[in-house]
Amino acid sequence: MAYTNIDDPSAHFQTALYTGTGSAHSIGNNGNSDLKPDWVWIKKRSASGNNSVFDSTRGVYKELVTNGTNAEATDVQLLTQFDTDGFTVGTNSGVNGSSATFVAWQWKANGGTTASNTDGDINSTVQVNSDAGFSIVTYTGNFTGSQGVGHGLGVRPDVVIIKNREQALNWIVWTSSLASGNFLSLDTTNAASSSSRIYQNGYTTSTFGIGANNSVNKSGIDYIAYCFASKQGYSKFGKYVGNGNSNGPFVYTGFKPAFIMMKNTSAASNWYMWDNKRSSFNPIKDGLNPNTSNTTQGAAYDMVDFLSNGFKIRDYADGTWNGSGNTLIYMAFAENPFVTSTGIMGTAR
Repeated sequence: MAYTNIDDPSAHFQTALYTGTGSAHSIGNNGNSDLKPDWVWIKKRSASGNNSVFDSTRGVYKELVTNGTNAEATDVQLLTQFDTDGFTVGTNSGVNGSSATFVAWQWKANGGTTASNTDGDINSTVQVNSDAGFSIVTYTGNFTGSQGVGHGLGVRPDVVIIKNREQALNWIVWTSSLASGNFLSLDTTNAASSSSRIYQNGYTTSTFGIGANNSVNKSGIDYIAYCFASKQGYSKFGKYVGNGNSNGPFVYTGFKPAFIMMKNTSAASNWYMWDNKRSSFNPIKDGLNPNTSNTTQGAAYDMVDFLSNGFKIRDYADGTWNGSGNTLIYMAFAENPFVTSTGIMGTAR
């Protein structure tokens, strides 16, 4: 039986729920470990609102929105501090509206400490958590084909998410589960498509490849990339095929999930996100969409079960997460490994 190298996933990823106050507000975590986050993704739950993402490489106040093509915005009343165990928000109603409820997903990189990377054709700045297979990468485009950009992971990434910080252009998502040359857009419902100018030059243990396209490589424009590699017992990035049945497929991850994001690659559909804090028991009915400003979706449906070693897809609804014969990709992060390094078995919900 395979054992994990990460016995406490909360040292690298946590979900926090909070209620806005309308005034400066610190949000703490409640995992087994303290977590000073480096990537924070905030979504209002009780009303429509943007999916706002912040990271410690770009710095506080700087917001990108996954449900739109917006360029990076700066507001000193957005996320104002990455704390030793959580973060602080200002008075902006998008992240701290009075009495509104919010969810915040948080990942650890390297405490805001970055390094120069010259592995690729384009030099980059990387902030790397090699234990958890996560890096935050910034680079400046040159509008040249077949360029490699250093990611710092030391292993081939499974997912790369890229955004042009200065222009209103789509978020680009590549995953190793897609056919060669295909990509998705985080801000749209589009099925997977291909472009020889988006991804070129392949993905290696040191670089990810980009072409001459404004979404990933316009000359003189600054970009952000979030890169992930699967880590046994902590994270898994893969795909499954829907069966169009309420008794949907089981997907083995090797851990009890804390968070899952998925997308139907075969047909136009929303992205969906589930977590173990908004839904504390099975079946999970509460989905949120990174590509829309909607409040919680799908309360009428049994969407998914979080299990001790993976997840089970439930009601097929409109085919979004279980269309018959459709291929769906997922990103999953752990609450607990199925088996720890000391041989302790995880438990179901």
